[in-house]
Amino acid sequence: MAALFRRSCGVLRSLSRFDWRSQHTKAVQHREPGSGFSFAFTEQQKEFQATARKFAREEIIPVAAEYDKTGEYPVPLIKRAWELGLLNTHIPESCGGLGLGTFDSCLITEEMAYGCTGVQTAIEGNSLGQMPVIIAGNDQQQKKYLGRLTEEPMMCAYCVTEPGAGSDVAAIKTKAEKKGDEYIINGQKMWITNGGKANWYFLLARSDLDPKAPASKAFTGFIVEADTPGVQIGRKELNMGQRCSDTRGIVFEDVRIPKENVLIGEGAGFKIAMGAFDKTRPLVAAGAVGLAQRALDEATKYALERKTFGKLLVEVCGPLTVVASPVAEHRLRTRRLSSHGPRAQPLRGMWDPPRPGHEPVSPASAGGLSTTAPPGKPLRAVFKSSISLCLSPKRDSTLAHLCCQNYMYTD
Repeated sequence: MAALFRRSCGVLRSLSRFDWRSQHTKAVQHREPGSGFSFAFTEQQKEFQATARKFAREEIIPVAAEYDKTGEYPVPLIKRAWELGLLNTHIPESCGGLGLGTFDSCLITEEMAYGCTGVQTAIEGNSLGQMPVIIAGNDQQQKKYLGRLTEEPMMCAYCVTEPGAGSDVAAIKTKAEKKGDEYIINGQKMWITNGGKANWYFLLARSDLDPKAPASKAFTGFIVEADTPGVQIGRKELNMGQRCSDTRGIVFEDVRIPKENVLIGEGAGFKIAMGAFDKTRPLVAAGAVGLAQRALDEATKYALERKTFGKLLVEVCGPLTVVASPVAEHRLRTRRLSSHGPRAQPLRGMWDPPRPGHEPVSPASAGGLSTTAPPGKPLRAVFKSSISLCLSPKRDSTLAHLCCQNYMYTD
């Protein structure tokens, strides 16, 4: 399997005789007077997108409904994504990965989300779990924990959220007490993607028990082996949508972690966690865009087939361009922000001025780059418009399946 993965990576790397990394980490941007930006893909990016699109349409879509119905974890699809090089795209080349940038990963994520956001979430859950090690791990930690993910299809998870602390990361209560060369962890995490399938976790815990300690110094990030004594994995949660994604609560009871598994040092955990969000939030936005495009395509197909009162549904409901335009707009937002980072300035006229009763959309929140704004919120009208075209879809229909996935991106 490891040899197959390396061959897949080799194929992608050999697509151009020029420097591979410089060719794919960002979109090529051309700007002429009065024309704005043009996101022209490199040949490598086109290949990544085409591979992910083929995988989604030929392998994910045919089985997505069954996985959604049963809630079974999509092991065959994850193995196949690993073989194709679509899993663990952020892992650096020094650890056997592709070392892709955020923009490239967004292209892949959008295509896979088009197939099924449940499968996409299971796959991209690895990106979030491994990101703290990528940005803060030392060479030994990276080779040990990232390297094993490239040697065989294996999962990891990001353990930060708790029953009483979601977006408010600074409110977490899981404690880490140092005793000799070890830390003793006690606490509970909740809504952990890949929680029951992970080989190891990134864990954020409070190491400074003083409630007045600033968040920037109060938390420490750890790498925890999933089979460590004291780790108790809870039941699989029954999600409203994305049902095949493995979501669980995890209890840590007197879990002993060696000091070698601390990332950077004591007190650096909060910054590491926020850095991981900065790198992976654009992928959540890209998933919302992919789902919106799928909803639009399915609704369009349905509206052009069904007749009511002697007319096609599309003739009764009006033009579909009303729905198509927001999808294209938010795809552009996601790509720009994933290329330039969360502090990128908006293009002129790209973000609409606030309207009465509506929150202004800022560069930081557009596309889900803010942890306090649901990534799919700007696309809510797209989902509602697409699904409303189909009136009341049956519970087991494709549109009902997409409708439930929508709510995972909105509040």
